[in-house]
Amino acid sequence: MEALIAVLIRGLGVGSTYALLAVGFVIIYRATDVVNFAQPALMILGAYYTSLYVFNVGMPFPVAVIAAMITMAVISALTERIALRPMVGEPPFAAAMVTFGVFVVLFILAFRLIGTNVIVVGDPWGLERIDLFGIRVNQIDLAKIVISMIAIAVVGVFLKRSRVGLAMRATALDQEVALAQGVNVGRMFGLSWAISGALAALSGMLIGTAAGGVTPLVAFVALKALPVIILGGLDSIQGSVYAGLIIGVAESLTRAYSSTYFPWVGSNFDIVVPYAIMILVLMIRPYGLFGTPEVQRV
Repeated sequence: MEALIAVLIRGLGVGSTYALLAVGFVIIYRATDVVNFAQPALMILGAYYTSLYVFNVGMPFPVAVIAAMITMAVISALTERIALRPMVGEPPFAAAMVTFGVFVVLFILAFRLIGTNVIVVGDPWGLERIDLFGIRVNQIDLAKIVISMIAIAVVGVFLKRSRVGLAMRATALDQEVALAQGVNVGRMFGLSWAISGALAALSGMLIGTAAGGVTPLVAFVALKALPVIILGGLDSIQGSVYAGLIIGVAESLTRAYSSTYFPWVGSNFDIVVPYAIMILVLMIRPYGLFGTPEVQRV
């Protein structure tokens, strides 16, 4: 029982990070109708800048994390202004392909900056464990859960309560109507990318706290956020949170117990689980658990 609870907590920690990444996808999709494939590269650069600010600049860890989030927010906003703004009015598929091109460019940049090295972010948790109600759990798993949920809650409150958040929601609902009401739609696009970039940097920091550190190839871990947004719904922040936790727990349980109960699936079947869940959901609910069905009248 103790081992099961530890596995569940580990899964919730990983799932929280997936949810944080997925919320970045959702924010951009809701504002622009474009799936941002550049998010994994933004995540790796966020981990890089966190490490840079901690070890090269000498910032305290919390300050370095905030500085990395600001850096990636600026880079993301500039990316939107340079690469995506000219695509306004073009088909969403074409804009999505541009974001894939941005991913390639930023991924190559990450390789240039990091090389074949493994970087660490200087996290204050390390591999320490604590007793939680008599159960030994990793501090980083708890940190992932707490930090991710706080960040997502802050973004949710911002979108619901602030005037800028209201303008972003109006833009997400109907860009032409928002423009007619005096909303600067282009600015909302840039802001959505900035928020997404900041969340990517935060998730990069959390992934960088793993025992193996971070290499540019870890960017492909962020692709697991795609099953999360499919499961939760492309336009649902709440769905991203639930789906991220579901995917994380399913992956953790599979990693821990598949070799014991289902040895025939192989030792790395946990890598396949998120995508198997995604395919199953697409077959049953194409819009995800919390996505908004699109109604087309003819």
